[in-house]
Amino acid sequence: MRHDILADMFVTLKNAEMIGKRMCITPATKLIKEILEIMQKNNYIGKFEFIEDGKSGKFKIELVGRINNCKVVRPRFEIGKNDIIRWEKRYLPSVNVGLMLISTSNGLMSHSQAKEEGIGGVLLGYIY
Repeated sequence: MRHDILADMFVTLKNAEMIGKRMCITPATKLIKEILEIMQKNNYIGKFEFIEDGKSGKFKIELVGRINNCKVVRPRFEIGKNDIIRWEKRYLPSVNVGLMLISTSNGLMSHSQAKEEGIGGVLLGYIY
């Protein structure tokens, strides 16, 4: 039984990238779909498609070899609009390298988009 679907998805992506696979499969939720869309927009993954399996479904994800590390942040820290740079220094290797996923009142977005809009939220994870 899975307790943290988001952490399972990140571990699946990272492990598949490390051994050189071109595809991986992960369980489907609305949150994972939004995260995959953000990752696809930032060129960390290729195409992904929904596969109906009679339960909640699965996503088949095409990997492009750009993921070095991705993790979920536990506990889920609240980030103010002025604290994004501090958290970026803590979790990302360098400025303008990678992205942090933040759940805001305007929906899920990357930290750079949250900085542009001037809003904070809850830090879910990071990828670079």
